[in-house]
Amino acid sequence: MADDLSARTILLTGGTSGFGRVAALDLAKRGATVAVVGRDESKGATLVERSKDLAGTIAFHQADLASQSTVRSLAATVEREYDQIDVLAHNAGLSAGSRRESPDGIELTLAVNHLAPYLLTYELLDHFCDAPDPRVVVTASDIHRRATLDLDDLQLMDGSDSLDAYARSKLANIAFTIELDDRLPDDSAVTVNCVHPGFIPSTDLFRDAPLRTRLLVRIAGLVPGVATSKQAAADRLQTLLVDPQYGSVSGQYVGSDGPADPASDATNQVVRRRLWEMSAELVGIPPDWPTPRTN
Repeated sequence: MADDLSARTILLTGGTSGFGRVAALDLAKRGATVAVVGRDESKGATLVERSKDLAGTIAFHQADLASQSTVRSLAATVEREYDQIDVLAHNAGLSAGSRRESPDGIELTLAVNHLAPYLLTYELLDHFCDAPDPRVVVTASDIHRRATLDLDDLQLMDGSDSLDAYARSKLANIAFTIELDDRLPDDSAVTVNCVHPGFIPSTDLFRDAPLRTRLLVRIAGLVPGVATSKQAAADRLQTLLVDPQYGSVSGQYVGSDGPADPASDATNQVVRRRLWEMSAELVGIPPDWPTPRTN
């Protein structure tokens, strides 16, 4: 893994808690400029304070990614404050306790976990595609294997529970990764991959989930060999962010043992292209992106 990251600027959502926070500090220790996005200003301020004696820097950007207008404002801020970003890391995620809607009237888990990365990538693609080693990395999960992409009920009006909603959003993350890779022009230097960080019971991800789900998570975390530490998950994420081996690998779902085959819905071209088009409609952008830079 690359040791000197002093030339790298990394935009990391979900970097104020859990393994995202560990990754942010590790990257700053190695000299990177890390633009951390989170909802909690107090946690953000604490993280910035922790970074003051490190080789790199951490800047905090407060944003609730459930709101599309906030995602667009965040993109505008990034374009204004950073000459260029090298890595766009979509790590923020949630599991709502019951079906709730975002400020835009979209099922909340889908809005934060899938549509926010989709829209933020659209808004920032031109701001990092000319970097020396431009990367998009999405935090997915192996829990996606329990889901299907029901495109007739993408917003979960069927009353699915929070774990189903989360699994479906992670499946959407992988489909987005593969479709974006497929759409990038042949001469693009951008790589796009997604990672399963492991099962991390100590994270706050399921804090709003029903009691039954929280108990299942806690019990599973007690089974030897099942749980992943925050540090191990952070290391796995950082591998995709900066390791040279992922500077030339794209369109991959990466697990603990390297690239792996995801569930079939994620690779089904008809399904992922329809998801792409529906996502564009939900966030109000043209579906024919990215536009090839050369013909």
